[in-house]
Amino acid sequence: MQSDPLNDAMSVMRNAVSVGKSECYIRPSSKLIGRVLKVMQDHGYINQFEYIEDGRAGQFRVMLKGAINNCGVIKPRYSVKRNDLEKFESRYLPAQDFGVLILTTTEGVITHTEAKELGVGGKLLAYVY
Repeated sequence: MQSDPLNDAMSVMRNAVSVGKSECYIRPSSKLIGRVLKVMQDHGYINQFEYIEDGRAGQFRVMLKGAINNCGVIKPRYSVKRNDLEKFESRYLPAQDFGVLILTTTEGVITHTEAKELGVGGKLLAYVY
């Protein structure tokens, strides 16, 4: 039994990029994983992804770009105010303006820079650089 499907998805992508694969399959799928993949696609970490229905929980086929140096989930999922984002930025990202923190807010699943622009806080989900 899996306890954290988002963590499994990030590890599958990180491992596939490290061995030089051009695609990977993430199963089981969920709406949250789909939204995190969309943020990663918008910021140029993956090429594209598609949902494949397999009669069970479904799966995502992700076309990798090779642009991921490291990615992972943030556990526990800290609640972050809009003023505290810089503290977590320095903790999880290697340099300023390098990589993104992905968080879920009332505006949806967005990056930390978009959250700063919108002036909202939320819960930290993952980091990618």
